[in-house]
Amino acid sequence: MPTNVTVRSQVLDPTAVAPFGWMLGKPYPCEAAAAAYRNAMSAFWQEHLFDPGADGEVEVLWVTYRDSNQTVDRLEAHHRTQQAIVPLTGEIIQIVALSDEQGAPDLSTVRAFQLSPGIGICMRPGVWHSTRIVGAEAMCLMLTRRSTTRDLVDHLASGAPAKETSLRDVQQIQFIR
Repeated sequence: MPTNVTVRSQVLDPTAVAPFGWMLGKPYPCEAAAAAYRNAMSAFWQEHLFDPGADGEVEVLWVTYRDSNQTVDRLEAHHRTQQAIVPLTGEIIQIVALSDEQGAPDLSTVRAFQLSPGIGICMRPGVWHSTRIVGAEAMCLMLTRRSTTRDLVDHLASGAPAKETSLRDVQQIQFIR
C-alpha cells in the first residue's frame, strides 16, 4: 500500500495539541488562581482534571511500547473516555487525528507529537491515535477508563466485539522525526 499521508513530528505544546486534547507536564503555574504549592523542598500543581466519562472508573496502567516503525496503517479511538499517556523511560511519538462526520479518522487532521519522559498528552474521547517509540522501548504511565481497558483486552485476546474502542486500518501515514 503506498504512503498517502506524510507528517513531520513536532514538539508537544498546548496550542498545537488543543484540538486533540491537553498537554501534560507544563511548568509551574504563575497565576494566583492556580491550585498549586511550592517551597524549597517540593512543588505540586493541578495539571488536568481527568474525565473517564459517565459512570467510569479511572484506571492507571503501565504500558511498554516497542514499535519504532515510522509508518502507521492502523489507528484506534476510545469513545467514552479521555486517555492520558506520559512516557517515563523513553521518548515516544503520539500520532493523532480527529474524526470526520462519519466517525472515521480524518487523515487531513493527522499530527505527530514528540513526547519526552515527563511530558504527556491527554486525548479527548474519539481522538484517533497510535504510539511509536524513538530508540529503545519506552515505559509509559497511562490513565484511562477501567471498562475501556477490559473491553480492549477482551477484543484483542479473544476477538470479542469492541464496544468502547474502534480500531481502523487507514491509508499509510508516514511520520518524519
